[in-house]
Amino acid sequence: MNAKMPFRLEAGLQTVRPSSSRPEAAGDADWTAKVPELSNSVVTLREVRRSDAPSLFAMLTTPEVCRYMSAPPPDVAGFERFIEWAQAERREGRYICFAVVPRGYDVPIGILQARQIDPRFEIGEWGAALGSQFWGTGIFAAGAELMFEFLFDQVGVHRLEARAAVQNGRANGAARKVGSVPEGVARQGLKCQGRYHDQLMWSLLAEDWRQLRADERPMVH
Repeated sequence: MNAKMPFRLEAGLQTVRPSSSRPEAAGDADWTAKVPELSNSVVTLREVRRSDAPSLFAMLTTPEVCRYMSAPPPDVAGFERFIEWAQAERREGRYICFAVVPRGYDVPIGILQARQIDPRFEIGEWGAALGSQFWGTGIFAAGAELMFEFLFDQVGVHRLEARAAVQNGRANGAARKVGSVPEGVARQGLKCQGRYHDQLMWSLLAEDWRQLRADERPMVH
């Protein structure tokens, strides 16, 4: 999605619950111990760090970014607590939060994230939030490609879900662009700024993603 994709930064203020079942890593490295750095010509994805809090606070608390997402932490200290929570959840294999760092930048301009829905992380939910000045620059698409490849090929995710407010045309357009399929409407599934919003549910399967990638590859004669 984009900066207006609903995500739950306020979860960083909750108590981390012990996990009874931890997913096994599908790739060679255990991402629960260390999240790999992913890069292409446009962007680098890496795990969020405590030092990212000031930049994320500046980028993700503007009115246009917050319009269709759950309320972010109110200050830098709140983002620091969110980052600590995100790292703890990653160690338990329940959640991954990438800092989105454009080429030529030293600090993140947003996040891409995924959380488990089932205990083995074969079904997950993803979301994104970017500073509004970076909307429409191609950074979201470049970062999403890296994250999906990692989730499907390394984590072993089979199905990814996403939700966006029905009236959020930018987010729903982004979901469609990356190959997601709309599945229905969750009535009043999002409460934001005191109002309830209907949400579209989107899904992306690993097999669909791989087929989409194959279709995009140039043919060799």
